[in-house]
Amino acid sequence: MKAVFSAVQLGHRPGRFLSRGHIVDFPDQPERAKRLLDGVRGAGIDVHAARNFDDQHVAAVHRWRYLEFLQRAHKQWQRPKGAFNEVMPSIRPVERPARYPRNVTGRAGWHMMDFSCPIVEDTWKVARASANTALTAAQMVVEGEPVAYALCRPPGHHAYEERAGGFCYLNNTAIAAQFMRKADDRVAVLDIDVHHGNGTQGIFYRRNDVLTVSIHADPRKFYPFFYGYETERGNGPGKGYNINIPLPLKSDDDIWAGALEYAMESITEFAPGFLIVALGLDAHEADPLQGATVTTAGFRRFASIIGKLDVPKVLVQEGGYLSSALGENLASFLHGMKETL
Repeated sequence: MKAVFSAVQLGHRPGRFLSRGHIVDFPDQPERAKRLLDGVRGAGIDVHAARNFDDQHVAAVHRWRYLEFLQRAHKQWQRPKGAFNEVMPSIRPVERPARYPRNVTGRAGWHMMDFSCPIVEDTWKVARASANTALTAAQMVVEGEPVAYALCRPPGHHAYEERAGGFCYLNNTAIAAQFMRKADDRVAVLDIDVHHGNGTQGIFYRRNDVLTVSIHADPRKFYPFFYGYETERGNGPGKGYNINIPLPLKSDDDIWAGALEYAMESITEFAPGFLIVALGLDAHEADPLQGATVTTAGFRRFASIIGKLDVPKVLVQEGGYLSSALGENLASFLHGMKETL
């Protein structure tokens, strides 16, 4: 079992986050990555540097005009004097049809779903390093490694084909899944972040070659609110290949484990060649977002359930925010996964 990380991901430091009408510190801070690295080392796993991959692998999931926006937006935003350092839209399209604008303010509204994904000078570089981290882990598994963990920051599962949201810019999980599709006809994605993986769902919603399963806090009361319901089953060829398992807020280890057993039955029936786990640790009882009450020991239990499926696995880091238990939670999950090998 190997782990992958790029130190470039310690960049990207937005200063603001809008929470219940208040401007507060941005939750996805570089310190997250440092604590997660401590967790990897605590599990006794070697860390390897991320390799560089061509943009074509990212463009296989995201539209080119979105990638160009992420690269150029900050410089364009700074051209008028007095612009704040962070790109943040003030208007968004709410009806279709709508035409793609030329002005960066309009494009920001087109491509940025909410106020949790501001763009600063090094956002593109850091998000691209995060995608390279996921791709490196995926390549390791394709080449024969049974399990590889990608320490990705920023996370990715809220990012759509051409829209950022929820601290996410590039959908690392989807990029890894698309990359691995070249090696096998069927890939499954299991998302256990406390938030629904709405971006991943959207990317694969009309496909039957990638099964997407998400266990998450009930979106009727929790971000992303508009997506993640049981009735969202896929469209067209993808009908039946998207499974959402929303849980009551503050659900504990037993409830999450039961949902996970159910999810693994569907994944086993799908018979994928590879499994990608979108590994959120924000279901923990001490996580500042407070969506669930999973214990540190619970993550080890979850890993043992997932590990029963005997297929190669990529673990892509999603959420899990600053608390004293963050590194321990990752170590707990990785220990549990190692025990299944």
